[in-house]
Amino acid sequence: MESKKIIGFLRELMANNNRPWFQEHKAEYMAVRADFEEGVAKAIGRIAEFDPSIAHLTVKDCTYRFYRDTRFSTDKSPYKNHLGAYIAAHGKKALHGGYYIHLEPDHCLLACGNYWLPTNILTSCRNEIMANEEEWLRCVENDEFQKYFGADEDADWDSKQGFGLEKLKTCPAGFPREYPYMRYLRMKNYCCWHQVSESFFQGDKWLDKMVPMFKAAKPMMDFMNSVIDDYE
Repeated sequence: MESKKIIGFLRELMANNNRPWFQEHKAEYMAVRADFEEGVAKAIGRIAEFDPSIAHLTVKDCTYRFYRDTRFSTDKSPYKNHLGAYIAAHGKKALHGGYYIHLEPDHCLLACGNYWLPTNILTSCRNEIMANEEEWLRCVENDEFQKYFGADEDADWDSKQGFGLEKLKTCPAGFPREYPYMRYLRMKNYCCWHQVSESFFQGDKWLDKMVPMFKAAKPMMDFMNSVIDDYE
């Protein structure tokens, strides 16, 4: 990808997020979008080599509209300030976890896992962790996972890397407060992320760096998907 051009366009858009400016730069947007989608197609191919479950996906299955839904938002900016692709075997709107690529000025990242899980499914995930504790710890406390996603419990989306985007402040209801791995029960989703530089996506070498990150996260995601899939 020509990430310098993509980020440059997005940065200009952030300063001029209005329809007249966008219409004047529509051709530039289309070129940037096409370049991003070409990169997504390559990513799908590389991920499919170690996760065949996503091999059937097309770029359209994984990318999002660039136009924001402003109906229920106080921010009426018409366009997003990022490009993202969610490569998930069951589709973008499914609870089944997947792989996420995000390009945004000063906030590029790769992420993997499950987002915004309903309470009943979270309860099942927490029970599964406790019932298969050793297997879970092998997924999330090994050296590779920790290298890319290890962080303090208070890490958030703005942190360099982390695991668990939102967390309960205390023990979830019905679970033992003395459980030694409470940090995993407090999570409200099982998403891990790793921020990268804006130049990370330049060219094609980023694909070689992406693969070990996603491979490190896949056992954790598979563990959770085995629970979540019972509800889909």
